Amino acid sequence: MHRLRLGRTGPAVSAFGLGCMGMSGVYGPAERSESLATIDAAVEAGITLLDTGDFYGMGHNEMLIGEALRRHGRERLMLSVKFGALRDPGGAWVGFDARPQAVRASLAYSLQRLGVDWIDIYRPARLDPAVPIEDTVGAIADMVKAGWVRAIGLSEVGVETLKRAAAVHPICDLQIEYSLFSRGIEAAILPACRELGIGITAYGVLSRGLLGSRWRGIAGSGDWRAHGPRFLAGNLERNLRLTRALHGIAEEKGATAAQLAIAWVAAQGPDIVPLIGARRRDQLAEALGAADLRLSAAELAAIARAVPAGEAAGERYPEAQMRQLDSERS
Repeated sequence: MHRLRLGRTGPAVSAFGLGCMGMSGVYGPAERSESLATIDAAVEAGITLLDTGDFYGMGHNEMLIGEALRRHGRERLMLSVKFGALRDPGGAWVGFDARPQAVRASLAYSLQRLGVDWIDIYRPARLDPAVPIEDTVGAIADMVKAGWVRAIGLSEVGVETLKRAAAVHPICDLQIEYSLFSRGIEAAILPACRELGIGITAYGVLSRGLLGSRWRGIAGSGDWRAHGPRFLAGNLERNLRLTRALHGIAEEKGATAAQLAIAWVAAQGPDIVPLIGARRRDQLAEALGAADLRLSAAELAAIARAVPAGEAAGERYPEAQMRQLDSERS
């Protein structure tokens, strides 16, 4: 797998990254041994970027990755870690904390859970409305100087926040949802990132399964999609109808719908790294088939006609969470 540089100042990473969130119960129970085998398979396939958050399974995800790291070695992998999202013992979301002291404390716990001496890319999961972004980025910059962090990233922030953050310290990448169903970054955020030399790590490239090859349905009460607007009755049926034309194009290409959707994201520019949210080896193997998929201008146009921008039914998060996204204000 070839490598890309994250922005002007970031590290070189594999063209695809592995998003590990699904291995910690977000989409229903995950099998530990299969999760570890999936990480192993990703590393063997050439993926070097592993993405996690300290709140995924309340530390479970970091400890899982830490176990995998002991088998593969620290130097060959890049760790991207989000912090700041607060959860209670029942798993409910209770706010954000990106104060400088929270930066240092969260980092200390992540280093311990992962079993590492540094984190390659450290980022607040969301903008904390009570804390100037300059204070948060400045605190992470202090950790860069101390050697505990190598680069700074951001997540789900808008243009003004990007500019203010980049004035304090170079920002290597913005992690943000980007897919055929979620194209909001194209108007202002993506051009701003390119002007500032900030790369994109795109999550949700399959819109949480809606753009996949086989819709398996909601996995039960532990699957957060049960509350997602795009999965509600009426919206779900409309969204699945949108993807049927994508399946037809994929068949003509000798690929799957999932591969086509991932390849579409990758084709939007060499500064974009799709994060594959696989938690099983079969999902990973299918997704990696997109790495060799080249889309012609005619094929890209056909995909755009099949899934027009703005046609997905429902917002990408419930209303309360949408209000917390600084990126939705750009």
